[in-house]
Amino acid sequence: MPQIFHRSFNSLAKVSIVAAILTVGGTIWLILTINRTPYITDQKLAPVQPVPFSHEHHVRGVGIDCRYCHSTVETGAFAGIPSSRTCMTCHSQIFNDVPMLQPLRDSFQNDKPLEWVRVHDLPDFVYFDHSIHVAKGVACATCHGPVEKMPLMWKEHTLNMEWCIECHRNPQGRIGMKEAVFLPKDLGDKMLLRLAGEGSEHGKTGENHPHVSRKAVEETRFRLAKEYNVVSKMDCSVCHR
Repeated sequence: MPQIFHRSFNSLAKVSIVAAILTVGGTIWLILTINRTPYITDQKLAPVQPVPFSHEHHVRGVGIDCRYCHSTVETGAFAGIPSSRTCMTCHSQIFNDVPMLQPLRDSFQNDKPLEWVRVHDLPDFVYFDHSIHVAKGVACATCHGPVEKMPLMWKEHTLNMEWCIECHRNPQGRIGMKEAVFLPKDLGDKMLLRLAGEGSEHGKTGENHPHVSRKAVEETRFRLAKEYNVVSKMDCSVCHR
């Protein structure tokens, strides 16, 4: 029987197979890469809000505690968004005539909530409980970043599943003191450093003892995790219920 295809078709077939594999692999890589970009995650992007609220001013400048506005963060899954009445507790007396806050005044007078744009908006099939994380010593800054430095609110981390899993695999590495949960990250780090220094060879930390080994800090985190009964939660039903 005569040969139907020329011998060159053997090479062409091999090249085609390799090209197909590279194309499929490249497409998957491209999709995964794009899925991690701010174009998809909205990371570092501050959405336009009805009122340009500045955490930098209210937290660092005025010194308002997170729980004043996010009143259910210690007891519920949702941290809570302050009502216009809460905002007007102060702004009925100060900055009560600036045009920028007119939407707030209208909301209060008409008893109609402001339509804030959710910055940290997880998919509907994901369950996240603020209260349990706070109770286990996970600081606000761990997920939300340095909020006290944000003139406008943006998403610091991707909040993708792989990012959450990274923490759930080794929660001890992110545990801090419960007393520092609502403090800015730099203050929380100083408190943890001081606690680590009290049990290290350097003695108490502070102005005179700034050098505490990373090992001492890690051991302190693990000790706190054990004290707070923190365990790795990797079951799917923890977040997908």
